[in-house]
Amino acid sequence: MSLPHAILTALLEKPSSGLDLTRRFDKSIGYFWSATHQQIYRELGKLEAEGFIRAQPTEQPARGQRKSYEVLPAGRAELRRWTAAAQDPKPHRDALFLRLRAAAVVGTAGLEADLRRHLDLHRRQLAEYEEIEKRDFPPGDDSAQVRLQHLVLRAGIELETFWIQWLAEALEKLPDPAEQAP
Repeated sequence: MSLPHAILTALLEKPSSGLDLTRRFDKSIGYFWSATHQQIYRELGKLEAEGFIRAQPTEQPARGQRKSYEVLPAGRAELRRWTAAAQDPKPHRDALFLRLRAAAVVGTAGLEADLRRHLDLHRRQLAEYEEIEKRDFPPGDDSAQVRLQHLVLRAGIELETFWIQWLAEALEKLPDPAEQAP
C-alpha cells in the first residue's frame, strides 16, 4: 500500500505529471521506494478514481498534453492517516545472506567475486547519496520539511556505510579455497 502514499507525498511536495513523477522517482524517491513508469500511471488512475488526486485544470486542454496532478483534501487526509498508523518493520530477506549460509556447507566458489561486485555497487551508491546531500542539503536550511527529507537521505547513507563495512568484513572472513571441504 506504500506506492500510493509515495505518490501522494511527491505530489504534495510538487504537483507533477506522470512523466515528471517517474523522473522524480528515478532521481530521489526511488532510492528508497522504487516504481516503474507503468506502476506510477496505474496508481495515478486509482488515486484519481478514489478522489485523492485530480488532474489540474488547464486553460486550453490539448490532445496529448501531459496532465499535471494535485492532491485533494481527501488525499492529504489519507496520507496523514497512513503516516500516523502503526506499522511493524518487515523482516529482512536477502539472498546474499542465504548464499553465505549455504557456502558454509557447500563451499565459496564464485562468492568472492560477487561480494566484491556488491561492495563496488554499495560504494557507488554511497558516493551518489553523498553527492545528493552536498547538492540538496546545504547548511542553513533547517525547516521541518528539510530536516525530515535529510533524515531519510541520512538513513540511506548509513545503510550504504553499513553494507560497505559488512561486505569488507565478509571478504576478510571468507575462507581460503584450500580450507574448503569438497
